[in-house]
Amino acid sequence: MTEPQAINQFWLDEVGAKGWYERSDAVDAKVRDRFMKAWIDAPKLTAGWRDAPEGALAALILTDQFPRNMFRNDARAYSTDPLALRIAGAAIEAGHDLATPEPQRQFFYLPFEHSEELADQDRAVALFTERMPGENLHHAKMHRAAIAHFGRFPWRNADLGRVSTPEEQALLDAGGYGALVSGRVTLDAAAAPA
Repeated sequence: MTEPQAINQFWLDEVGAKGWYERSDAVDAKVRDRFMKAWIDAPKLTAGWRDAPEGALAALILTDQFPRNMFRNDARAYSTDPLALRIAGAAIEAGHDLATPEPQRQFFYLPFEHSEELADQDRAVALFTERMPGENLHHAKMHRAAIAHFGRFPWRNADLGRVSTPEEQALLDAGGYGALVSGRVTLDAAAAPA
């Protein structure tokens, strides 16, 4: 059975901050090989982990980060997002995020940033603003702007079998999320969903 320490050691030490946001077929394969069974069992498995900061962190990595590696370009990448949101909310309420040092503290806030609900996006921006300002705040604001503008993340459309609007396709053709981060494309964050 997978223990929280194994998840944290792999993600925090073996992959490390430099590898968290780099696309790597080798890392994706390791995540699948080592943690697929734990991810399948996550609802039951993580229930006992949530009472301590280290366990909650592992539960969030397992349910929010690992599926994005295991299932690139596949709807399953987002299938445990609701569970990750519940774990994150309870962990923050318990103060587990503040008991966790940076940069790993971000994993308590990313489930809100990954949500396609504007209220969750607002919470992500507030959490990063109050508890971990820096580069992650910029990304939280970009995610919020996309949800405020489109009502969804256009870069997920193909994975989820959704048809892109012409405006969404223009963003994707310009480079998708990367175009927002670089400033090549800007959105009216206050705009109603398209």
